Amino acid sequence: MDLLWLIERYLRESGTPASRFGRDAMGDPGFVAMLRRGREPRDDTVRRVQAYIVRAREKMAGAR
Repeated sequence: MDLLWLIERYLRESGTPASRFGRDAMGDPGFVAMLRRGREPRDDTVRRVQAYIVRAREKMAGAR
């Protein structure tokens, strides 16, 4: 699964701005913008973002 696709889907589902996601997930508000411009993330970055999204979705599900 493409990481940017996963992030974009999460952003739509959660209503989170891209800069907030980048700041929270990676400590970099420009992270999503860089991916949108074509930057390829390293494998450890992909795993870190995937884990962040899993935790965030679990939080969202618990808040309902």
